[in-house]
Amino acid sequence: MNSKIRYIILLQTLTLLVCIPLFAQQNDKVETLLKQMTLEEKVGQMAQVTVDSLMDINTWQLKDSMLQKGIVDYKIGSVLNTWDNVAHSKEDWCALVKKLQSFTKKTRLKIPLIYGVDAIHGATYTEKATLFPQEIAMAATFNRSLVHRGAEICAYETRTGSLPWTFSPVLDLGIDARWPRLWETFGEDPYLASAMATEMTKGYQGTDANNIDKYHVAACAKHYLGYSVPVSGKDRTPAIISENVLREYHLPSFQAAVEAGISSVMVNSSLINGIPVHSSHYLLTDLLKKELGFKGVVVTDWMDIENLYKRDHLAVSSKDAVRLAVNAGIDVAMIPYNFRFCDNLIALVKEGAVPMTRIDDAVRRILEMKMKLNLFNQPFDKTEDYPLFGSKEFEQASYKAASEAITLLKNKNNILPLAKNKKVLVCGPNANSMRTLDGGWSYSWQGDKTEKFTEQYNTILKAIQNEIGKNNVSYVSGVSYVEGGKYWEEKETGIQEAVVKASDVDYVVLCLGENSYTEKTGDLQDLSLSDLQIKLATDLAATGKPVILVLNEGRPRIISKFEANMAATVLVYLPGNFGGDALADILFGDVNPSGKLPVTYPRYSNSLINYWHKYSEEQDKAEGMYNYESDYSPQYEFGSGLSYTTFKYSDLKFSKNEITANENLQVSVTVTNTGKVAGKEAVLLYLSDLYASLAPDMKRLKGFDKINLQPGESKTVEFTLTKKELSFVNIDNKTIAEPGEFEVKIGDQKARFMLK
Repeated sequence: MNSKIRYIILLQTLTLLVCIPLFAQQNDKVETLLKQMTLEEKVGQMAQVTVDSLMDINTWQLKDSMLQKGIVDYKIGSVLNTWDNVAHSKEDWCALVKKLQSFTKKTRLKIPLIYGVDAIHGATYTEKATLFPQEIAMAATFNRSLVHRGAEICAYETRTGSLPWTFSPVLDLGIDARWPRLWETFGEDPYLASAMATEMTKGYQGTDANNIDKYHVAACAKHYLGYSVPVSGKDRTPAIISENVLREYHLPSFQAAVEAGISSVMVNSSLINGIPVHSSHYLLTDLLKKELGFKGVVVTDWMDIENLYKRDHLAVSSKDAVRLAVNAGIDVAMIPYNFRFCDNLIALVKEGAVPMTRIDDAVRRILEMKMKLNLFNQPFDKTEDYPLFGSKEFEQASYKAASEAITLLKNKNNILPLAKNKKVLVCGPNANSMRTLDGGWSYSWQGDKTEKFTEQYNTILKAIQNEIGKNNVSYVSGVSYVEGGKYWEEKETGIQEAVVKASDVDYVVLCLGENSYTEKTGDLQDLSLSDLQIKLATDLAATGKPVILVLNEGRPRIISKFEANMAATVLVYLPGNFGGDALADILFGDVNPSGKLPVTYPRYSNSLINYWHKYSEEQDKAEGMYNYESDYSPQYEFGSGLSYTTFKYSDLKFSKNEITANENLQVSVTVTNTGKVAGKEAVLLYLSDLYASLAPDMKRLKGFDKINLQPGESKTVEFTLTKKELSFVNIDNKTIAEPGEFEVKIGDQKARFMLK
C-alpha cells in the first residue's frame, strides 16, 4: 500500500470519526427541540409562504405587521420565491433574509427560517449571477464533471444571496416533446437522468449531505413522480401510468438522488391514474419514504394542497385537502399566500383526523434539514464571503458547458466550419435575443425580463460579429416575437428583405426556435414550428445560398417541411448567457462540437416515439392478407451528434462471455480519432435484452463516458455492467435479471454475452 492510499484511508477514517458524533449531536438537538414545541409551533414549521405575502406590494418592502403575523404569530418555517417576479442584487437578497431571520428571534424557540428559490441553472433570481445552460443542454454534454461543476457554482452563487435551498434538480424524464417543461429535464433516458441526478445533487450539497457548508445548498428533486407524461402533453394535466412503467422509467432518477443524499423532494402537481400525487400515501410514504428510505423533506408544489379541493375535486373542503395531503406524507406546504393551512391542520390534529406522530415526523425532517445547513448557528450569509461570485472562472465554466452541449445534427458536404473571411447573413427571431438563449426561470419566472439583465453578454448575432467582424455580417430578423405577447406570438419583420440580402452573402445563418416560457404558459397546440418561421426557412433555402439552421428551443419543434433544404443543422437548446459565444466558436471552427441528443427529435407531430421503444414499433410487412408495417423514423435519433473529426470504434471485448446475475461484466472498446483535428466523443453503451418475460425495449443506454482525442490518438474506454444494468421491472413490479442472451452496442461495434 503506497503512502497516498494510506493518507486517503486515514482522511476518510478521521472524517467518519468526526461526522458520526456530529450526526448524533444533530439528532439529539432535534429531538430535544421537538419535545419543547407546541402543536402551533410544529404546524408553523410545515408552512411555507411566498415572500410577496409578507410585503407591501406597492413598495415591495417587507411589512413588519405581516412579519409579525407570519413569523411570530403563525411561526412559519419557510419562505420562497422572489418579489415582484424579478431578479435582485445579492446585497438586497442578504438584507431581505437577514430581516426575516431577525423576526425569528422574537419567537419562543427562535427556530430559523429556511428560504427556498428556483435556482435551476445558476442563481437565476440574482443579478449578475452566472447562468448555465438549462438541464436539457447539460444532458447533451454527456459530461458528468460539467454537470457537477455547474451545480457547485450555482450553489455558491445562490448562497451569496443568503439563500440555502434550491428547488432543483428537475428529475422528470423528457419523454414527450409536447410537454412545456422538457427543457428543464435531463432528457428521455432513465440511465442518463440518474447519472446526472447524482452529479447535480452532490454538486449542490457538497461532499457531506449531512453537513452542508456555507458554499453549498440543500437540493430538491422534482417533480416526484411521473409528472412529465400527461396524456394531453400539457402541463399539470392527468397521466395514465402502470406501476411497472412508473418504476422502470420514472423512479430511477429520484432513487439516484435519494441515494446521493438529497435533502428534499417536491411533488408532482398532477394526477396519475386519477389520483393526485399530493394525496397518494402509497407514492409519498410507502414508496418514497419507506421503500427508498428517503429521510428528507417532502414539499408540495405551488398551492397544490388547495388544488385537491378547488381543482381536482378530491377533497370536499380546504380543510379536508390538508388532511389528505399531510396524512399522505407531505411535510412542507407551499401555501403560498395565507395561513389557512395552519388553522386547518391545528384543528385536524385536535380532532384526531391527523395523528401527532405524522406531525412529529414532518417537523423532525424539517428541523434536520435546517440543522444540516447550520442555520441555527448561521441563519444568514454575508456577500463578502463569496469573492468568486460572477467571476471569470465561473463564466468560463458556463461557456465550456455550452460549447460541449451544442449538437451538430447535420453537416452536408462538411460545410461547417465556415471560413472567417466569408460574408454571412444572420436572421431569424432567435438571432438577436438573450431571452431565447436563457429560457424560462431566468431573472424572472417566464424569462421575459432577461434583456434587462444581460446587456454585457452576446446574442448569436453579436457573437458572430465579434468572430468575423461586423463588416462581414448582415442582419435581418425576418420574423420577430411580439414583445409583451404570448411566447408563441410572432410577426413578420422582413422576410422578403432577408431573401434579397441573401444574394449578397456566402452563407445564411438562420436562427429559429422558441421564445422563453415555462409551466402552463408554455403549453402548445402544434409541435411544428410556426408558419412564419417555416416560410422564412423555405424562402431563404429557395435562394440557393447555403443555409445553416440554428435551433434555439426548449423542446424539439417539427422542422421536416424544410429540413432537407438546410445545409447544416445545429441544435443549441437553451445554452445560457455564453451560448452565443459558444455557437460562434463552433460555426467558425474554434471549437469542435461534441454534444449529443439526450432526446429523440421527432420528424412528425403524430410520431412521438422514444429511442427505447419496443420491437413492435419497427415491424416489416407481415405475410398474408393483414399486411401492415410500423416504422420508427425520427428526424434525429437519441445520441446523434456530429464532429469535425471522425472516430473509429474497434475491439469491443468482454471480461467473460457468460456471467451469473451476481457477477459484474467488464466491457471495453477502443476509440480512435481518425480525422485531422482534436475532438471530444461521448462514448455510449447500449444494452439489449434479446428475450424476456415482459417484451423488452430494443435497446437501453447503460453507460457513457466523454473522452478527448488528438488526431491519430486511441483510447480504451471501460464500462462495468452489474446486475442493476441487466435488470428490469416485470409485470409483478419486481426488479429482476432474467437469464438469457444480451447484446452490447457501442458505436458500430456489437457483441453478445449470456446471463446464466
